[in-house]
Amino acid sequence: MSRAIVGANWGDEGKGKITDALAGESDIVVRYQGGSNAGHTIVNDYGKFALHMLPSGVFYQHVTNVIGNGVALNIPYLINELQTLEQRGVPAPKLLVSDRAQVVMPYHIRFDEYEEERLGKASFGSTKSGIAPTYADKYAKIGFQVGELFDDAHLQEKLASVCLQKNVLLEHLYHKPLLDPEELLQTCRQYREMIRPYAAHTTDFLQQAIADGKRILLEGQLGALKDTDHGIYPMVTSSSTLAGYGAVGAGIPPYEITDVITVVKAYSSAVGAGPFVSELFGEEAEQLRQHGGDGGEYGATTGRPRRVGWFDAVATRYGCRMQGATEVVLTVVDALGYLDEICICTGYELDGRVIDYFPHTQDCYRAKPVLRTLPGWKCDIRGIRTFEELPSETRDYINEIEALIGCPITMISNGPGREDIIRL
Repeated sequence: MSRAIVGANWGDEGKGKITDALAGESDIVVRYQGGSNAGHTIVNDYGKFALHMLPSGVFYQHVTNVIGNGVALNIPYLINELQTLEQRGVPAPKLLVSDRAQVVMPYHIRFDEYEEERLGKASFGSTKSGIAPTYADKYAKIGFQVGELFDDAHLQEKLASVCLQKNVLLEHLYHKPLLDPEELLQTCRQYREMIRPYAAHTTDFLQQAIADGKRILLEGQLGALKDTDHGIYPMVTSSSTLAGYGAVGAGIPPYEITDVITVVKAYSSAVGAGPFVSELFGEEAEQLRQHGGDGGEYGATTGRPRRVGWFDAVATRYGCRMQGATEVVLTVVDALGYLDEICICTGYELDGRVIDYFPHTQDCYRAKPVLRTLPGWKCDIRGIRTFEELPSETRDYINEIEALIGCPITMISNGPGREDIIRL
């Protein structure tokens, strides 16, 4: 059985905690896309962690963690994360890295920085982790897969060719220092030794695991609205964030993904530029930011303050449909306990008419939220373990969301810890 856990919105939905909880019921956890540009925050018996490259199953000794071929792999970052876990008392996890994963090269990070600098105010708000240049090279067929690191003659020839192309841009577009193929060859040799203990034919491993009836959990990064094709393009990430891509990015048949657990936050939050119809501003936004999440709404990787807003049923319903959600996990409900009234965005007003579908990005910029107001519950709901024990106002809010998004809510997260989960 293979399950995918993904986000319905802009990312930051609290997938890390839910993946951490569901990993305990899994044999294998697979990261199938993205890179070190986003993080999953996890709170457990070892402490509080922000994972970026590692799958969220690394805290369980019975779990084999897999970094799939669809990932943009920053090798030094990965090794640093492993060392950090060890330093904090976490036993060494079982880890396999696909020999087909794309390697983030040092120049990818530099090109990311240079392009943001060149664009200035028109920049995409990149984390400057080299993700877009890595995927761009992948599809231009000049990227480097992990398996290529183990062939010196091939590396030398390919690096010379790649540097020839990159140096034209560095000299004439960015006016920055040129690449040295020999220096990059030495870097690749270092990367090779770093990744050697983990490199594997992960597709073969996963196919055998399926045949053996193992429980596989596919872990997605970010959310549906950051998908390259179906998100708020071009303010998106550079890989597909959809569960459907899990089959490609992990290397398993699509029909093996039998359950799509889609994580939805009880309000909206986002990092980076782009349309955000239900966004709040000023003091109202700062209050929600301060109450939100565990320690506030700030990016796990960047520390940047997230944009926040009311729950957007239009965007979330779209995100659930694009993910093919079979069930929904609603997170951070406890953060809203300070509010006298809570709004839900139930529709968009666009060019004088109200719509209930999620429009193209350019139309989203002109859309205005249509809000429905519900009473708040004005109390702390952490520690409650059953739906029936929740205040009636909380239950009404959750039921309203479920009706609006058209997908059953099967879990409610009402705190940062593993145990802060209500199962329906």
